[in-house]
Amino acid sequence: MKTIDLLAIGEPLMEFAEVQRNGERLYLPGFGGDVSNTAVAAARQGAKTAIFTALGSDPFGQDFLRLWSEEGVDHSSVILREDGRTGVYFITYGEEGHVFSYARAGSAASLVRARELPLSQIAAARVLHASGISQAISESCADAVFAAIRHARENGTVVSYDTNLRLRLWPLDRARAIINGTAALSDIALPGLDDARQLTGLERPEEICAFYLDLGCGIVALTMGKSGTMVATSERVEVIAARPVEAVDATGAGDTFDGAFLAEWLAHRDPFRAAAYANAAAALSTLGHGAVAPMPRRERVEAFLHAS
Repeated sequence: MKTIDLLAIGEPLMEFAEVQRNGERLYLPGFGGDVSNTAVAAARQGAKTAIFTALGSDPFGQDFLRLWSEEGVDHSSVILREDGRTGVYFITYGEEGHVFSYARAGSAASLVRARELPLSQIAAARVLHASGISQAISESCADAVFAAIRHARENGTVVSYDTNLRLRLWPLDRARAIINGTAALSDIALPGLDDARQLTGLERPEEICAFYLDLGCGIVALTMGKSGTMVATSERVEVIAARPVEAVDATGAGDTFDGAFLAEWLAHRDPFRAAAYANAAAALSTLGHGAVAPMPRRERVEAFLHAS
């Protein structure tokens, strides 16, 4: 019997988001890191979630432990490195939208190795979730994600993968090789359209979904921003409409989609219904600043869907 709905593997990052007050630029603390965001988003939908990573024994690391405890995210396998530090990033806002600046090189999470993986927890999870960022932060992390996926497949754990391309972290050719190779080992692919166009060399959403299905993914949920989400299986392809809102900040919207999609899919195994639910959750997450703070809980998502 699987005892965890979702186990996420990757790097959490302390977030500092710009605000303007009395003509001064201030940065308010928050939480980020794609897979941590996904775990929190899924927990807010009622899923039993866990995270594996490494943190520095610093105030930011302690903040994350408190966050996960408050959100009901199991962090029992998280490594605390006495001589390590927790990565951070800054968000600034301008006419072009939000801009990220990172201070993550050499973070505790980037030093994770395959031998540190919580193998029993991977086997106990219904879904293992990782992303391209989980692999891009270091070679040892890339190896650890592959090892985690192999163990998941050996133990009947579904593998979910968000391609999440970050070209600041690695060159496109290397990213293509590793991300496409990982997608080929995954059951659920969660690419974004802009990233997928670079990773596949294809333009049309239908071609991109077919690419991931041909790699071996059973479900593809291709997020396309205001154009909705194209969901594809071997039997069916359908675009699920986006939910229009007056967006304030899209930080973390894709991660909210991932967490809500996986939590909802686990409830009934219908990816098309799950995408409709996740589109609503992602839309609501854009109504506030930062990644985690505006993520909606299930009650709010269901009320939004009922009112739409």
